[in-house]
Amino acid sequence: MNKLYKNIHQDIIDRCREGDEKAQFQMYKLYYKAMYSVSLRIVNDAMEAEDVMQEAFLSAFKKMNTYKGEVSFGAWLKKIVVNRSLDYLKKRKVQLEEIDERTTQIEDYQMPTHEINAEVLKAAIQNLSDGYRVVLSLYLIEGYDHEEISQILNISNSASRTQLLRAKNKLRDMLKGKEVFSYN
Repeated sequence: MNKLYKNIHQDIIDRCREGDEKAQFQMYKLYYKAMYSVSLRIVNDAMEAEDVMQEAFLSAFKKMNTYKGEVSFGAWLKKIVVNRSLDYLKKRKVQLEEIDERTTQIEDYQMPTHEINAEVLKAAIQNLSDGYRVVLSLYLIEGYDHEEISQILNISNSASRTQLLRAKNKLRDMLKGKEVFSYN
């Protein structure tokens, strides 16, 4: 049974569906920071993230009648932003590698549970290759599971898992010797 999501911004959504520009601007103001952050984590370029986000909002306003309320409006919009961001990466010809899980063994790394210097960690994530950064961001930050990531990126479930493990290992290697953890 599909349960409709009760949206706190339903009035604005209804006005956006009618093409009300003031409502669209209101919706933009409500979501632009969060959606910009989503795009930036994927495309890793501030100017491009801004462009991608703008395109995503334009697309969302055009497709407003397809929003059925089965998820929150923010989740619906985030999916559009993620897809637009991935389209941008595809234009840059990013190839996510397919790996046979049976022949590749990668150790899963558990991050220590200390306070982390967020700026050092953020810089390290930005320095990951596009493929690693995208999977890491979609999984750890955006909250998608491997099944969803495999569908979004059109890769196998095992490739998603392997990319995440490799991203974690690469991140660990990048952070070795850096003042990442504080022991208060």
